[in-house]
Amino acid sequence: MSTTARHSIVAVRAQVPETAYTASTLGTLREGSGAVINDEGLVVTIGYLITEAEEVWLTTHDERVLPAHVVGYDQETGFGLVQALGDLDLPALRLGSSGGARVRDVTRMVDGEGEEVVNEIVAKQEFAGYWEYMLDEAMFTAPYHPCWGGAALLDSNDSLIGIGSLRLQMLHAGDTTDINMIVPIDLLKPILDDMVTKGRPQREARPWLGVFSAERNNGVVVMNVSDGGPADTAGLKQGDIISELDGEEIESLGDFYRKLWAKAPAGSEFSMRILRSGRESWVRVKTADRNDFLVKPQLQ
Repeated sequence: MSTTARHSIVAVRAQVPETAYTASTLGTLREGSGAVINDEGLVVTIGYLITEAEEVWLTTHDERVLPAHVVGYDQETGFGLVQALGDLDLPALRLGSSGGARVRDVTRMVDGEGEEVVNEIVAKQEFAGYWEYMLDEAMFTAPYHPCWGGAALLDSNDSLIGIGSLRLQMLHAGDTTDINMIVPIDLLKPILDDMVTKGRPQREARPWLGVFSAERNNGVVVMNVSDGGPADTAGLKQGDIISELDGEEIESLGDFYRKLWAKAPAGSEFSMRILRSGRESWVRVKTADRNDFLVKPQLQ
């Protein structure tokens, strides 16, 4: 990795008020990394670091600390943007092609502290997260980076091809291996202008339930619900098994999301069949726009 590329990756520290909707699940002090993507100090990171943040600080490779403000975040892709306040004076990384990256390509994952892990892309496939999140084709790398949140994934040309999101485990040759899930940078390109100018992509919001789910053989099981969210209001509880939406059988977590998001727009209503303590019942749920529950970034 070139020195210039390393200099383009910063540490990100965000302070979130205790009253924020995500404070109980994501915490009030969030730390990770971000990558500089233009000459004016615009930084792309993973959105959960800066969602509802009231203060953001960036630390450079030469230990300068600058304040920043939240520009925007996108719930669908998971990207977040922050803008340095003051002269960050760092080179911008080139946006590479995550679509052009191939399984077994050698890459580098670098965090804001300068820790670098040489890894390779071990998979490119669908990822469904328990918090109503799905990517049609996420990237997965191994060995894992221990400080993955917002870390930059670089290709052999030091171009940015993804942003670190999660640490997961996969089974390979009978052994369990730790891997990172990476959000592909190609997902940022079509929404970047909207996020900079409007704080979020200008597309119809997906219907949101506020339910944390896991896959089961006969549907999905509710692990938890967000306080005051649509699922909570409808009376869903931990342990409920969701088997149908409007009469359509749920086959997997990804299938659940696709059928849910087809209930456009946010605010639409539908019937849900659930199994609770061995008994089936139907509940009526009115979806919402997840962003309506969040403290919004103050555009500057």
